[in-house]
Amino acid sequence: MKTEQNKKQTMKSKLYDLIVAISWADLSRTYFGKSSSWLYQRMEGVNNEGNPIDFTPEEAERLKGALVDLSERIRRAADNI
Repeated sequence: MKTEQNKKQTMKSKLYDLIVAISWADLSRTYFGKSSSWLYQRMEGVNNEGNPIDFTPEEAERLKGALVDLSERIRRAADNI
């Protein structure tokens, strides 16, 4: 029987096409004030001990806002070319 964690799509899988294009360490520091390992654990859905971990609703909303902000910054940079 699948666990709830296995059924749920991880944040990493949801953002797969962006994984290599974004500095996640910088995003973690800039938007969360946290280490890259903090963000990577939540992206993977497990902590260092192998226990399930996820973004809180507030953290997921902050991540969404960070990605929107990055998209706007990318758009502005592209417009300046």
